[in-house]
Amino acid sequence: RGHAPSPSSGLAPPAQEVLGQEKLMSILKERELRIYWGTATTGKPHVAYFVPMSKIADFLKAGCEVTILFADLHAYLDNMKAPWELLELRTRYYETVIKAVLESIGVPLEKLKFVRGTDYQLSREYTLDVYRLSSMVTQHDAKKAGAEVVKEVEHPLLSGLLYPSLQALDEEYLKVDAQFGGVDQRKIFTFAEKYLPSLGYAKRIHLMNPMVPGLTGSKMSSSEEDSKIDLLDRKEDVKKKLKKAFCEPGNVENNGVLSFIKHVLFPLKSEFVVLREEKWGGNKTYTAYEALEKDFAEQVVHPGDLKNSVEVALNKLLDPIREKFNSPELKKLTNAAYPDPSKAKPAEKGTKNSEPENVVPSRLDIRVGKVISVEKHPDADSLYVEKIDVGEPEPRTVVSGLVQFVPKEQLQDRLVVLLCNLKPQKMRGVESQGMVLCASSLGEPRLVEPLDPPAGCCAGERVYVEGYEGGQPDEELKPKKKVFEKLQADFRVSEDCVAQWKQRNFLTKLGRVSCKSLKGGSIS
Repeated sequence: RGHAPSPSSGLAPPAQEVLGQEKLMSILKERELRIYWGTATTGKPHVAYFVPMSKIADFLKAGCEVTILFADLHAYLDNMKAPWELLELRTRYYETVIKAVLESIGVPLEKLKFVRGTDYQLSREYTLDVYRLSSMVTQHDAKKAGAEVVKEVEHPLLSGLLYPSLQALDEEYLKVDAQFGGVDQRKIFTFAEKYLPSLGYAKRIHLMNPMVPGLTGSKMSSSEEDSKIDLLDRKEDVKKKLKKAFCEPGNVENNGVLSFIKHVLFPLKSEFVVLREEKWGGNKTYTAYEALEKDFAEQVVHPGDLKNSVEVALNKLLDPIREKFNSPELKKLTNAAYPDPSKAKPAEKGTKNSEPENVVPSRLDIRVGKVISVEKHPDADSLYVEKIDVGEPEPRTVVSGLVQFVPKEQLQDRLVVLLCNLKPQKMRGVESQGMVLCASSLGEPRLVEPLDPPAGCCAGERVYVEGYEGGQPDEELKPKKKVFEKLQADFRVSEDCVAQWKQRNFLTKLGRVSCKSLKGGSIS
């Protein structure tokens, strides 16, 4: 964030892009700017939320009137990321946690206006405007506008096409001059600029922040567990996630830890302290991010020291939020808004998902792995013993019965899909810490092919089933519960060689998991 300008000097661009700069300057000559920031109440807010919150602090210092919108109806329309029955609970959770974040960085809440989408989006006037807009907007424009915001699935729902129209109308119904959001909102902002005048409403100003990369190097996402640190994560969870984060010595490209310092920690404190033992040079304070990046590139700063320093700085930010949510009342709210899927009650017969709700694919900890070494099992001719990197400090030892199906050289250095939370099991004296998932032909002779993650994946990336990306995997699957066996019964390979569960694709953030040629096969 930049320095907060005085109202008379005009509002400095808060981000990497401003649409409507001239209009912004003309309004500021006459009065304070009215601006809103909205968030859909879906997955738990994560630490990247500190970035827009710090900008909101800047807006308030500059004299702006700021509205925060909790977009509950948007959350439901976005592929039902927030089920209708949980909408009220999630909105209450968001309102409480966002206020806690603002308080933790010293933002006065009395200067802010808080609004829920359903407070006005179900009114007669707003509903009629939605219909009026839908008679003007092409399907192409609606789909294009929501491409980077609305969750993409193979069979998109009509609700996702309505999403951009609602966000455009929010600008009129909240009576603001400007909307603030991430650059991933740009297509929705240009959609609003195109279509609001069609209804006789004014075109608004749009201010955009850069997106905060996740710990895996891509965008920090509420649906990708390892990419984010939740605002209520325990200290041990923060340590675990940072330990797994991509931070190769000297590599500043797609470095999630460095990006996090740049976009979150530096803007909040205007400095960053690398904590080191005296024998490695002692602590060093950086007042410019570029200097830190240069030292890391030249390997003056070690990844371990960088991660430890981020852990300390981040926990200082999170401690007051954790403390606030330590009350019985807020613990109850958190558990009710985000129920543990493994403790859910079985669905009633005849409902859309008739499988028991507690046996869901999100309970499986499936990750991309890279095979580091392959050797024949010393006591079994049909078994390989592999060392596989799954993004942990040490590679896992995995025993696979693939000797007669896959030549050793075809496994070496390749990416595989590994089930990581089975109970470790000894196979002819060697403990196996996972299962390589493979496609198998249904006929004879039996053919087997390891599943292929999309090109470009990194070891440790999460693999999930479409529509089940939000759940937390079990720490360890209990053998007696047979959770994997029940799910595996519906694992299949589609006619275009895509791995599926009940016709829902296996995915990573880069696309679909597939196999080479075994159409219609099973997966085990």
